[in-house]
Amino acid sequence: MRSPRDRVLAGVAGGLAERLGVDSVLVRLSFVVLSLAGGAGIALYLVLFAFSRDEPESAEPARASGGVQRTVGAFLVSLGALLVLRSLGLWFGDSLVWPVAVAAFGSAVIWVRADRGGRGRQPRFPFLSSPTVGEAPPTGSMSGRRLLVGAALVAAGTASFLAANISRGAIGTVAVATTVTLSGLALIVGPWVMRLARQLAEERRERIRAEERQDVARSDDPSQMSALARMQERELRSWLYRPPSEQGADLLSTAVDALSERIELAHRIRVESVVVGDCPLDAGLQAVVDACGEALTNAGKHSGVASVSLYVEVDPEAVTAFVRDRGKGFDPATVPEDRRGIADSIRGRLQRHGGTADVVSSPGQGTEVRLRLPRAET
Repeated sequence: MRSPRDRVLAGVAGGLAERLGVDSVLVRLSFVVLSLAGGAGIALYLVLFAFSRDEPESAEPARASGGVQRTVGAFLVSLGALLVLRSLGLWFGDSLVWPVAVAAFGSAVIWVRADRGGRGRQPRFPFLSSPTVGEAPPTGSMSGRRLLVGAALVAAGTASFLAANISRGAIGTVAVATTVTLSGLALIVGPWVMRLARQLAEERRERIRAEERQDVARSDDPSQMSALARMQERELRSWLYRPPSEQGADLLSTAVDALSERIELAHRIRVESVVVGDCPLDAGLQAVVDACGEALTNAGKHSGVASVSLYVEVDPEAVTAFVRDRGKGFDPATVPEDRRGIADSIRGRLQRHGGTADVVSSPGQGTEVRLRLPRAET
């Protein structure tokens, strides 16, 4: 999914970086270098854009740490792709591609974070890390050795480009020197400027969220206080019991927790959610979550109760979900045909993905929505 937080053009690189567990700077530099191989990087970007969708603004960013192994692996994949494209003839010339690749790698050495868990944290490459005595340096500090090596690689790339092109007299010496120098400075400073802008945006969002919590905390409305307490309880439970590699990941349980929190804040009802088993979230399971959201919304608006239960179970054959309230209930046969909420947002949504949905209700007996989605064989 395209990232709404980490984007320069359309968020493709940011979303791909979150999916692979690497820093987005490395992904963007790979796209730039691959673009010099016959425009392959541009074509790949457009293909990924066509087959991706925008991530909801409310979704939590992935916080799983990719580690040095994934970072080095992504670099090697990009290098291998360059060699394949060169052998296929999709190439703008060694004198252009390799100097840019060396300069881009130098920029990656400076800016790419191998551990995305901490803000501003820099990668700990074994061959570049400085020895430490006693306590480790602050996570936001930049290794002087890494900065020196990265800047040297950027300088080497720009110098080799100048040597290869100026000697041929293809373009004016002053123009090419100025352009290449500015490009080298952009590789060194540009990622820092982008990261600073994103950090400012993140801090602004966190400040707004903190202010909203303070407003709720000062409120005399018991339902608001209860919703805030349950939201903090879910966050604490996720932090305590969910492995770090799964925190913020696209899992069914994560989506159910976010849905419960959203419904509680919107309709001031308590959502007792239980998830048995777990699995990665896909389009079909997202439809189940959305259908549960529609059922919970209906319960919050029409049931007249203060608590609704949501039960989701994952087994090898299917995912089942039940939304139950003990409220007013209704007669499904008397629902007007122009009221398409249940037909479209619940039954229709599941049917489009091969699932089924049943609504059982009667006046005074509450309502139960039963959802079932067969799991694809793996």
